[in-house]
Amino acid sequence: MKYNPIDKSLFETNRKNFMARMAPKSIAVFNSNDQYPVSADTLLPFEQHRDIFYLSGVDQEESILLLFPDAVEPEHREILFLRETNAHIAVWEGAKLTKEAALATSGVKTVYWLDAFDRVFFQLMTQADTIYFNTNEHYRQSVQTQTREDRFIEQTKKKFPAHSWAKSNPILQSLRGVKHQIEIDLMQQACGITNKGFRRVLGMVNPGVWEYEIEAEFIHEFIRNRSKGFAYTPIIASGSNNNVLHYIENNKQCKDGDLLLLDVGAEYANYSSDMTRTIPVNGRFTKRQKEVYNAVLKVKNEATKLLVPGAYWKAYHVEVGKLMTSALLDLGLLDKADVQNENPEQPAYKKYFMHGTSHHMGLDTHDYGLLFEPITENMVFTVEPGIYLPDEGFGIRLEDDVVVQAQGDPINLMADIPIDADEIESLMNP
Repeated sequence: MKYNPIDKSLFETNRKNFMARMAPKSIAVFNSNDQYPVSADTLLPFEQHRDIFYLSGVDQEESILLLFPDAVEPEHREILFLRETNAHIAVWEGAKLTKEAALATSGVKTVYWLDAFDRVFFQLMTQADTIYFNTNEHYRQSVQTQTREDRFIEQTKKKFPAHSWAKSNPILQSLRGVKHQIEIDLMQQACGITNKGFRRVLGMVNPGVWEYEIEAEFIHEFIRNRSKGFAYTPIIASGSNNNVLHYIENNKQCKDGDLLLLDVGAEYANYSSDMTRTIPVNGRFTKRQKEVYNAVLKVKNEATKLLVPGAYWKAYHVEVGKLMTSALLDLGLLDKADVQNENPEQPAYKKYFMHGTSHHMGLDTHDYGLLFEPITENMVFTVEPGIYLPDEGFGIRLEDDVVVQAQGDPINLMADIPIDADEIESLMNP
């Protein structure tokens, strides 16, 4: 892995917290992701399932974590199953985790090779009443491929039909939504790498540059700072592409007078950052562009202050809608009649700001987190309002990642990334 070792106390704490919420005499199993084929003998780069990483720190294919707090033998309360390496694998693929390395990474003392799983699992299931399955219940999930977890669930139901079934996901949603300080520090590193990439780009953007050239500058800076690369598919959108929310072609030439919307974030140690900045291609905002830009920035700053313990995600978005409505009235994009006659199900501001303002951040860019429970300290959210004006040929979105505090305003993990319009112009025109 490119990233520096992570303190195993994070994973030990995560397992302890998860097991504390399990039912008596129950087992939970977590599988690595599959390696997905492209064609012929080519595989996509491996990405570890975030849940097994969260609980063990193991970042390797074909790994299984089993948790059984009530196991008769203490050594069976936490078990890792790993792919056994050999000389052939070492030559062709490189070193895999040894049992000693797995202990140092995860803090799990009992490590078996993968070929022992069926035997050990059967033995432990005879002591258990319930099996926790790790289903994907994220509110935005749209998975169509059968996963390693899906196959495990299917097989286990057939082999152990008399056991009760439970879900890991509600526990993980609750736990993963609130970040440990080590996690916040890792996300801060990801944001710091994103900052380096953005500052690099500010020095090379000018009329005539291509969107993919800008993408290349980001990936260069990310990888040289121990990141695998982008935390999500980057959006490098110039001109009218600003108004396409998920524009990812990144194949247009930037023109004089265009704005360039950069929705880009580096990952670090599987933790995400998620930044959006909108900059002038020629280094200078027009009067109208700056007017709209400052309106978006004001909404972002005011919305950030609303992310406090006890607030509710849905109610928060209603309040941000009021802030945006006020901004659009000031810009002359809405008038009082538009607001008075609006459909409550589709407020007037949605014509210019059609997406949500905030989502959980963490191991996933759209991370786990219960949306119907109160916001709490150490939750990490994006704040990303935008105003989109296709008739005027540009859109503006600004986004930072922030950590909710027990008291006071959230901490902005992207405070060092330039966002003030005058500062951006100054950096682009040294």
